[in-house]
Amino acid sequence: MIGPPFVPYGSSWPLSSPQTAPQPPSGPRRGIYLLPNVLTTACLGCGFFAIVSAINGDFGRASAAIFLAMIFDGLDGRVARWTRTESVFGKEYDSLADMVAFGAAPALVAYKWGFAAIAEYGTSWARFGWIASFFYVACAALRLARFNAKAATIDKRYFEGLPSPSAAGLVSAYVWFASEWYDLGLAGLVLTFAVCLLAGVMMISGIPYPSIKQIDWNARMKFFYFVIVPISLALVAAEPPTMLLILFSIYVLLAPTMYVIRRVRRAGNG
Repeated sequence: MIGPPFVPYGSSWPLSSPQTAPQPPSGPRRGIYLLPNVLTTACLGCGFFAIVSAINGDFGRASAAIFLAMIFDGLDGRVARWTRTESVFGKEYDSLADMVAFGAAPALVAYKWGFAAIAEYGTSWARFGWIASFFYVACAALRLARFNAKAATIDKRYFEGLPSPSAAGLVSAYVWFASEWYDLGLAGLVLTFAVCLLAGVMMISGIPYPSIKQIDWNARMKFFYFVIVPISLALVAAEPPTMLLILFSIYVLLAPTMYVIRRVRRAGNG
């Protein structure tokens, strides 16, 4: 009877040679995995810094911190895709950071700048200010929760409702502009109230907003990113509050305007 070959004591069968031994799977190094989360943490830190700055009355610095958070928020997802380190943990962590930087921080900046001083007009006005700030925070939370729930099924070319970073950009740009260009009065308080409500309603709406991440940057777009983008960046650098307010106002208002126009045309054709 033929049996297995002689196996030395302490060895196992079958013998494996170094050339055939299984090798551990290769993949990104640990530092690569950490990089997207470091950027997300930077976004979270900017949101926290904006809150602290607003409490201390430095509204220009608070608004600038929120815009810096938008840059980090735009980078973390791209870095995760480039390095193939996307994970469920990263997505959840990103949502929590967004809630602080683009939910709580802009609402507190608006409240401390505008609504905290509204009590001199009466307690009813003070309540309106508190409600407007909380309404914005609640809408941001609902917007982020809806995005996470529908992430696998939505059309990547569009956002369903105003993205929370863009809503934060509108509120922060308005506060930054208003704090530098005019004294706060009742009209300014009413406008602050309207901006917070507009941003909140647009976040929870179903109006499609184009995603800049999904723009097809082909040859036909050369004029845009070789001419329009540099000019826009130069104008923003020259006068940040004014130009940021104009740019975010256009983005926030253009989508619902086009949506209404399309609905009216369809109704006329029908």
